[in-house]
This record gives sequence, C-alpha cells and structure tokens, in this order.
Amino acid sequence: MRQQQLALTSRQREFYDYLRNCIGSGAGSPSLRKAAEDLKITHTAVAGLVQTLQEKGWIRREGRYSREIALLTSDCTKTSSDGRTVPILGKVAAGLPLYAQQEWAGNILVDASIYRGNHLFALLVQGDSMKKVGIFAGDLAICEPRQFAVNGEIVVALINDEEATIKRFFYQGDHIDLLPENDSFPVMTYSLGEVLIQGKVIGIHRGPEQMARL
Repeated sequence: MRQQQLALTSRQREFYDYLRNCIGSGAGSPSLRKAAEDLKITHTAVAGLVQTLQEKGWIRREGRYSREIALLTSDCTKTSSDGRTVPILGKVAAGLPLYAQQEWAGNILVDASIYRGNHLFALLVQGDSMKKVGIFAGDLAICEPRQFAVNGEIVVALINDEEATIKRFFYQGDHIDLLPENDSFPVMTYSLGEVLIQGKVIGIHRGPEQMARL
C-alpha cells in the first residue's frame, strides 16, 4: 500500500515540481549537483529536500546507491478539485525569435477542468507578433508538449536548436512557414531541418497576477 502523502511546504512543493519537470522531460533524475545549480541552493539543502519528500510519501529513491528518484503520484500538479499548477519554463518570443531559455521559473495555477493534458508547461510571452489572436507581451502561454503540428495550429517552435517563438504553423512541402498574427511582422520561412515543434499553445493567462509560486 502506498504511503499516505503528507502536505508539502511551499519550498518542498517547488522542489517536487522541479523534479517532475526534469523526469517528465526525459532527462531523468537530476544529480545533487545539477539540482543545486538549477535551484541556486546548496547540495545539503537538496539532499534534505529529497529526504523530506521521501518521508512525506511523494517520492521513492531507487537504483544503485538510491540515486534514481521515482514520483509517487500520477498528477503532481493538482492542488484541489478546481486547480492544478503548471511549471513556467522560461520565456518565448511572439515577435522575433528569442534565445531559448530552459530555466525553471515557478508555477501558474490553472483550472483543472479546462487544462487536462499531461506534462503541461507555461512560457512567458515577449513581443506582440500574435496580438490579433489575443497573445500579448507579458502573457503566459499554456502549452501541451508536442513534436508535431497540424497546419494552422499555434505552436512553440524551436529554431536551429536555440531560438524559440510562438507562431501559426504551416507545412509547405519543402519548407515550413511560421505566420505571425500582426501585419507589422513578416512570415518566417525555414527549411524542414531548422524547426522543431516543442508544443501546442492551448491557452493564455494574463499578467503576473495570475502567477502562483507554490
């Protein structure tokens, strides 16, 4: 029988969400050094958080020397019957492409009845190339992880493995067009190998007041 999960403090929840993001992305369990660098805390603090989460029934340590971490809940983002938290993974441009940032930047609380997908993530929008569809600088784009797109969908695209942008996607046979929703911006055209789809935008949240660091 699974151990009953005890409530987490805000710091413990933050660390749990960090672990979920690492494991959910396919990167696996972060080392103590990696976690300490990402979260800007000491190795001792990371070890203490791991121990506490295990004692409270949220994780289990596995493998040789117990270095691998398994999460003990299928949807760690849920906080109540109404809401769930989604990790904010950094910034993305709705304008000229912005250098892709991988840092973890807190969480946003969203309506669980609307956002039901697995491993959702949020990105802070910069620029206004998508303003005709109501996506403005400072918004948080809620995204569903995807590695493909259907023509006309609004996606997060990674360009040349380093620049991320939000645009409307169109596959044109021998190239890809990323269309803005602002007449002041040109269509962006790339060869097939230059664009990787990272996710589909499924919702937008307005302004910093919507953000919740848990």
